[in-house]
Amino acid sequence: MENKIRVRFAPSPTGHLHIGGARTALFNYLFARKYGGTFILRIEDTDELRSTEESVRWIFDSMQWLGLNWDEGAMPDGSEKGTYGPYIQSKRESIGIYKKYAEQLVKEGKAYYCYCTTEELEEMRKKAQLEKRPPKYDGRCRNLTSKQIEEYKMAGRKPVIRFKMPDEGITSWNDLIHKELSFENKLLYDFIMIKASGYPTYNFACVIDDHMMDITHVIRGDDHISNTPLQINLYKALGWELPKFAHLSMILGPDGTRLSKRHGATSVGEYRREGYLPHTIKNYLALLGWSTKDSQQIFEKGELEEKFDLEGCQKNPATFDPVKLQWMNGEYLRKLSKKELYELALPYLKESGLDLSFPKAPLEEIVYLEYEKYKILKEIPQLLSFFFKEKIDYDEKAVTEVLKKPDTAKILSAVKETYFAIPEFKEKNIEEETRKFSKQNGYKNAQVFHPLRVAVSGRTQGPTLFRMIEYLGKDLVLKRIDDALSLI
Repeated sequence: MENKIRVRFAPSPTGHLHIGGARTALFNYLFARKYGGTFILRIEDTDELRSTEESVRWIFDSMQWLGLNWDEGAMPDGSEKGTYGPYIQSKRESIGIYKKYAEQLVKEGKAYYCYCTTEELEEMRKKAQLEKRPPKYDGRCRNLTSKQIEEYKMAGRKPVIRFKMPDEGITSWNDLIHKELSFENKLLYDFIMIKASGYPTYNFACVIDDHMMDITHVIRGDDHISNTPLQINLYKALGWELPKFAHLSMILGPDGTRLSKRHGATSVGEYRREGYLPHTIKNYLALLGWSTKDSQQIFEKGELEEKFDLEGCQKNPATFDPVKLQWMNGEYLRKLSKKELYELALPYLKESGLDLSFPKAPLEEIVYLEYEKYKILKEIPQLLSFFFKEKIDYDEKAVTEVLKKPDTAKILSAVKETYFAIPEFKEKNIEEETRKFSKQNGYKNAQVFHPLRVAVSGRTQGPTLFRMIEYLGKDLVLKRIDDALSLI
């Protein structure tokens, strides 16, 4: 591996950072960390109509939340870190970086001004469709005369600058994931380098920037494979050395189609709001198209940075599995200390509108009661809601199948008397007295425990029964038993 690895993540700020983009950022970050390289964040905002400052902030927030700290690039406070800036393409455009190279290529006969209108381009596309051939620009402005150019100018047409693609031969490269890939040049097209607005296009700007920023490896999604031969020909026209290319596999939804919004949450911010941990997302994304030789699933802090390599990347599509993601998040939640779990759960509890001052037991203890069942932080308030209100909502099925069984009223009335007599209302004492009551009265434990749980929580499932009863407190438990008796 080269001594000076330089990789970049170059998102377009036209929305939230989605899962596919986050995976690309992660793989670049891990590659840089594995080989002691430099990880660069470049903002490619040349889509002037859709790029927004808000999207840039979302990208910064998501990257920082995931712990993908970049060594160079645009920073959240508006500054820049590194000596290869500006790291925002609109700033680079404003100082004429792209225009300079475009004009050089025109001067050398490797690019040309194109005055075709939108209508003319649409006509070309339709004609290609009728003739059952790939729609591509037909090169009609490649060799315009001075007179034709003057006429177009007089008509008020604003030109774009197109790259003059070679008509013959093959463009190939050895992709670090897909191995040898090649395209016939005659099937490529004269792509636009500079739009009529003066802004560069993606294919042009990213080549200029990657070269000027000394990028050694371009690691990106395989939807860019078709862009790569265009960019390679541009590198060659400018006489520049090529970086190494690695195209990551596509991410599919559970139904086998390309991952999209219809599959549920697709942005990092949405998963963060749902209550996934950053380490979970990082770990799970790493497994989308990459694996270790022993197919390791759970990685401790710092392990991914040590073990990642491009050799472990697969070219076949990866499937995004929400069920596995939830399982993995549960695994990481269970690794948290009681205090860590409480601090992460607290914002969700506050947001839920529950009365957090209601319980007599410490909140930290209540939150930890169900830690083995949590999959995402967002579900914690609902799982614990009966601790935070005087009157509870009863699950209808629980009332029908448990509370309305014969003998339930008799059992609950007797348990109430038993509990009233317990001097120190603690888990150990409550359990001992409840089991003693069952045995002395000839009941199976389940005959007593199940209605008791429904009476005090309104549910058939929940935390450890006797600890839950202790945390609810004697007065509230006795009152809830009374409420249950009224119900039946």
